[in-house]
Amino acid sequence: MSESSETPKQISLFGYSLIRDVLVPELLGTHTNEILYWAGKNLARKYAVQNEEELIHFFKKADWGNLQLVKQRKEEIILELTGPFLEERMKMNQAEYFTLEAGFLAEQYAMLKQYQTEAIYEPQKRKATVQFVIKWDSRDPYELPSRKVK
Repeated sequence: MSESSETPKQISLFGYSLIRDVLVPELLGTHTNEILYWAGKNLARKYAVQNEEELIHFFKKADWGNLQLVKQRKEEIILELTGPFLEERMKMNQAEYFTLEAGFLAEQYAMLKQYQTEAIYEPQKRKATVQFVIKWDSRDPYELPSRKVK
């Protein structure tokens, strides 16, 4: 990548929130959560990371927020998302959907751990954070979905 593409840019929270929290749910209707979860998984395949450090960096670069480890168990990890965009979205009472990020995390951990993985999210409005609980089953191996070529 060229240096200019790595230069941080100012992004309008209003513009971001307008698309993310108003327009997308209008377009997707009652299927918003399912479609955003699938879209997050699809994005994860296109932007696969090699480790958790790269995952944290991706979240910052995408302006999704700061991702931190809260707790890790044998088949589960809890991550917390914080940041100014998230805080402002919650203040504006528009931060309802985090299924895009949940799907992205589920697929990234499926590829990293090589087990089927699912993720749920829990907004913590008082703290202006979102916790993601990612679980995998070590008895259920992961296989990258194949693409059918015509």
